[in-house]
Amino acid sequence: MKKLVKGLLAVLMMVSVVGCSSGNEKTDSDAIKEKGKLVVGITDFAPMDYKDENGNWIRFDADLATLFAKSLGVEVEFSEIEWDNKAIELQSNNIDCVWNGMTLNDEVKSTMDCSNAYMNNAQVVIVNKKNADKAKSVEDVKGLKFAVEAGSAGKDMAEQNGFSYTEFDSQAKTLVEIRNGSCDAAIIDSLMAAAMVGEGTSFDDLTYTIGLNKEEYGVGFRQGSDLVEKLNAFLVDSYKDGTIQKLADQYGVSAAIVEQK
Repeated sequence: MKKLVKGLLAVLMMVSVVGCSSGNEKTDSDAIKEKGKLVVGITDFAPMDYKDENGNWIRFDADLATLFAKSLGVEVEFSEIEWDNKAIELQSNNIDCVWNGMTLNDEVKSTMDCSNAYMNNAQVVIVNKKNADKAKSVEDVKGLKFAVEAGSAGKDMAEQNGFSYTEFDSQAKTLVEIRNGSCDAAIIDSLMAAAMVGEGTSFDDLTYTIGLNKEEYGVGFRQGSDLVEKLNAFLVDSYKDGTIQKLADQYGVSAAIVEQK
């Protein structure tokens, strides 16, 4: 299945290159202005993207993406995607960008043109609180059964550390798997852990213990997209005028902001 997906992605990228070389000079900016909207690929991932009680997408990334679309003179449309298929969704023109607390790893950088990093993050191990004392090092958790999101940085960490794991379609689902006992632990983003795990959250019986790495978030566009430069300029302006800080304060992620200059 992985080989099939990679093959399809390669074909799509070749088609994209042929299209550009055949005299089609329409830029991504032209395309979104023509249709009047910026289509943003996301998943349910608090505190970056989340639906409110009315079904509207909100939180840090969703709010910032809405403001970016407005700066371009178009509306924003959010499209919930399977995270493992994000590059295919982008190359197929189903979405215009991937903006969802996306880790800037080698795989992402090889299939997309990415913005400058705008937020720091890490992958952390989640366990039931009653097992926390037995999960204080990588060696402690080597024998555990992990839950990870398909196509995520958490899956990469599981592979790099030689953990046994099962893939699920969202980070939130991995937490459910610990609670119901089908998995012993999960690997998720530290920003999500801070928002969803521990006292006062929906998963107050879980906690995070080990930090496995350090990483940064960025936004992905089609290769060659002129929207990358436009977003980088928007991020600088939004940092300088306090917009990013205001959103970060609102959603409790101020400590993770990367300075834009």
